[in-house]
Amino acid sequence: MSIQEQEGGKKLLEVRSIDYIPESERHGSLWSQFTLWFGANLQITAIVVGAIPVVLGADVFWSIIGLFIGQVFGGAVMALHGAQGPQLGLPQMISSRVQFGVYGAVIPIVLVCMMYIGFSASGSVLAGQAIGKLAGVNDDMGILIFGALIIAFTIVGYKLIHLIGKIATILGILTFCYMFYRLMTQYDIGALLSIREFSWKYFLFSVSLAASWQIAFGPYVADYSRYLPRNTSKVKVFFAVGSGTVIGTQISMIFGVLAAAQIGGSNFRHHEIEYIVGLSAVGLVASLLYLSIAFGKVVITTLNAYGSFMSMATIVSGFRGNAQISQKMRLFYIFIMVGMSVLLAILGRGEFLNNFTSFLGFLLTFFTPWSAINLVDYYWVTKERYDVPALSDPNGRYGKWNMIGITTYFIGVLVQIPFMDTGFYSGFLLNSVMHGVDISWIIGLIIPAILYYVLTKKYVNNVPEHLILPKE
Repeated sequence: MSIQEQEGGKKLLEVRSIDYIPESERHGSLWSQFTLWFGANLQITAIVVGAIPVVLGADVFWSIIGLFIGQVFGGAVMALHGAQGPQLGLPQMISSRVQFGVYGAVIPIVLVCMMYIGFSASGSVLAGQAIGKLAGVNDDMGILIFGALIIAFTIVGYKLIHLIGKIATILGILTFCYMFYRLMTQYDIGALLSIREFSWKYFLFSVSLAASWQIAFGPYVADYSRYLPRNTSKVKVFFAVGSGTVIGTQISMIFGVLAAAQIGGSNFRHHEIEYIVGLSAVGLVASLLYLSIAFGKVVITTLNAYGSFMSMATIVSGFRGNAQISQKMRLFYIFIMVGMSVLLAILGRGEFLNNFTSFLGFLLTFFTPWSAINLVDYYWVTKERYDVPALSDPNGRYGKWNMIGITTYFIGVLVQIPFMDTGFYSGFLLNSVMHGVDISWIIGLIIPAILYYVLTKKYVNNVPEHLILPKE
């Protein structure tokens, strides 16, 4: 069977990009949504992120509770975005043109591209370590090999991404069952859980860490649900996507908490892969674990690379006034975005854990206001009544620049600054008022949501009477 064929003769190589998916081409199931996000999160970066609170000094029990609360809250925000995909048949960021204008949507999309590059780079660092151990090469060569794999998977596109999501689910379940078995039979997990030294600072840090992980998926989650038939239940899409991402991520992060507690925080830094595999196996089994770790990173990094070229295409198409790109331009975007992430991974791998913690905090500042604006507009202002053809017309219903959305967005970013806590900046109210507890992401959700709703309900009257789709 060729790479362009699948069961029933359907093409595997994707020809669509940011354009509308006609109903005649819709396919897929809710199960594939669950396995995609479950498998994508059963992976090494989620393990490392789960370990961060313990590395910084938090206890095991309250870290796990805090992470779970953050998963549920952030996962709900993320899944609300995912439910938009079948209704609109479009990738996520194009819908931002309703709230920001056809040109104004470039502002959040540029930041999304930075997110894709950063996540891909961080994943490449860890996958490169695994491939290096497996193939007997240095980490830099492992990163280059991994980058080549990501380019190949991304070129094929949507159907292959969902297929490797299913494979990652099976491999992930087997791998994590084994790793948890080894961890629990070698160490006294009960003793770790019995130590309950509650700290608001570390508890809310754990909540924020997990919420940021989930919210950061928001700008591209609909990219992977947009092929579902339009009559697919929005509620079922919400629960399929949300349960997959919450359960998968929480399993990984719990393992990270327990592993870091056993190893010790200072020893965990810079040697994440070796220590995690070393807890579980040696010899052939260790090699299989390295292979599973590398494959787990293939899924999520392919999601990032796939989303990156569509974000770049969205930027360009907004100024060109169309919603289609050629296959040559698709390849160009993929090579550029993956190449940048590989270069960043090679240059910055020495301080991975510190850099990634700061990066997550940085992302949360810019994407909570965007999520708030997008969700309020879709579910409460327009009530799912979009004019899809007008999204490609700068002179149409949504205009070039929507100053209400743009202004609200920047206010949403600014109001967080006094409460922020990242590796390179601490807000002036962080310690004096909040005693070191970062609540900026909560403020970044609530204030823009309320402000955007009030302003649009008062000043905007261009909402169509019903959802307008392109003629098929």
